[in-house]
Amino acid sequence: MKIIGKQPSREKCAESGWFAWDYLLDGTITREFILKLKGLGSFTYLDMLRQPFFKIDSDYYMIKGIQGNDYFRIAVHGKHEDQLGELEESIIDCMEK
Repeated sequence: MKIIGKQPSREKCAESGWFAWDYLLDGTITREFILKLKGLGSFTYLDMLRQPFFKIDSDYYMIKGIQGNDYFRIAVHGKHEDQLGELEESIIDCMEK
């Protein structure tokens, strides 16, 4: 699976100091992909839901998505936007494993 695009999120949260982007994928999010992201922060995965949901929290960013969708969202606190590139690289590394 690969990231094929990035766009500003439809959910606006800039007024709270956070900025979000939707990352478009060339396939759908699988359980395997979600579990590979586990090391990126505080991990929540609700796989018992009809649409399994995951969320990864850190001090300055949040990653969330739904298993089966072809995109996930990353939100970064405005003072730490410089960490976004590093985070993107970490996610790409997870995809390649």
